[in-house]
Amino acid sequence: MACPPWPKGKKLVHLDLKGAPPRVEYLHKLIELFSQLGVNGLLVEYEDMFPYEGELKLVQSTAPPAYSREQILSMQECAKSKGMEVIPLVQTFGHMEFVFKHRPMWSLREVPYCVGTLNPHKEEGVKLVMEMLRQVVKMHPGLDTLHIGADEVYILGEGEESKLWLSTPGRTVEQLFLSHVTKVAKAIKEAWPHMTIIMWDDMMRGMSPDILKASGLVGLVQPMLWDYTPNLDVEKTVSLLEKYCSAGMSDLWVASSFKGSTSVYTCVPSTQRHVDNHLQWLNVADSLSAGVNLQGIALTGWQRYDHLSVLCELMPVALPSLVSCLQTLSHGHFNAEAQNKVTECLGISSVEVEEMGRTSASDSLFPGRRLAELTVELNALLNSDDMRLFESDMFVRGWFSPYHRRRKMVTPLITMQIHSQASTFLTTLHQKVDAMREEMVRFYPDSTVQEWIEEHVSPVMGPLQRITEEIRACVKEMVP
Repeated sequence: MACPPWPKGKKLVHLDLKGAPPRVEYLHKLIELFSQLGVNGLLVEYEDMFPYEGELKLVQSTAPPAYSREQILSMQECAKSKGMEVIPLVQTFGHMEFVFKHRPMWSLREVPYCVGTLNPHKEEGVKLVMEMLRQVVKMHPGLDTLHIGADEVYILGEGEESKLWLSTPGRTVEQLFLSHVTKVAKAIKEAWPHMTIIMWDDMMRGMSPDILKASGLVGLVQPMLWDYTPNLDVEKTVSLLEKYCSAGMSDLWVASSFKGSTSVYTCVPSTQRHVDNHLQWLNVADSLSAGVNLQGIALTGWQRYDHLSVLCELMPVALPSLVSCLQTLSHGHFNAEAQNKVTECLGISSVEVEEMGRTSASDSLFPGRRLAELTVELNALLNSDDMRLFESDMFVRGWFSPYHRRRKMVTPLITMQIHSQASTFLTTLHQKVDAMREEMVRFYPDSTVQEWIEEHVSPVMGPLQRITEEIRACVKEMVP
């Protein structure tokens, strides 16, 4: 049964720039597409792509180079010209890997082996966070909303100072978390009294309304409840939102996903999986009591699970998913009418990127379409059994096993057939990779292109190259 369309509130598209940061020209094209789809805000997670200054300059990325001040202002101007708000997301507790991976910052970790979590007891940590926020706010003229992260604060309470703090009877890890977030939120309100503060909700999910009320956080922040699964538990999610509301946090946000949440290394998203997630969110919105003041939904598009993990799906290959999710929210369902809107908008024949094909329609509303097509083609080739399981082939296992290779005792006729097949695969791969590289550099920095190829192509190409080299060496020993 269809739900009503998404209720009033903002629709934010999340730009995760901690991996595969698009060239600014491509960002402008994406913003144009988003605006035509009813998006009225961007949730921008810069991480090390922000041009930090002073002592923070060491956290700036050099490969790829961080965006310049002019580029960030240009992106904002483009968004504002389309009626879209820009909300920066700056991590202030967990997921600070991009800061704490640098040796001068190691002392601010909660524990040495957890690169992402800040030690909440060190005053230098709060100063660091506030300086990051100060620089970001300064570069966003007229800013009135900030997202302070605070999700997945791993290993909190395990540091020596935390253990000492927790040794006082009555103190809990929940209170430790809340005390730091409250301190940061109060400091933000002191510096910018008008600022609305959003934070991820996951660390508060197990907390009672009384604990939340006692923290001093009520009235300071607006929780954003995230769930990216296609089988999201509607009843449980509604109950969580109602709990926050009963604690006095009635202004609430939710977050869905259009890419980057299937697996840590997914290359090509499933549109249906992400549409299902949004259908569940529509059920949640339809089930909330009148007391919950839903501020909006952020459609997240993660580029990495965290700063030190591999790249997820690139933006071009995820646009059919994003457009489908937005149409789902607009229609309250994803029937044939909604699907037709997607295919017409993007000039494709199917909402699933692996089957999208071509239509005679202009592809001007699908920025990066050719890159999406090449990604799908190359991904299919890389994941084919012939490529991935080449060394399990009967002839390779039967006539060119590790035993044969070590002793260089092979049947030249059969091994040359194996060599011919491996060489054919390599030639095809090289052609596809060259085309992918040529297209990808139009949208992403060279270092991103190289990373994508090393992560996805090299593990398949490497064994094929080795086997051809070993065959040549062995045959040389057997043929005069």
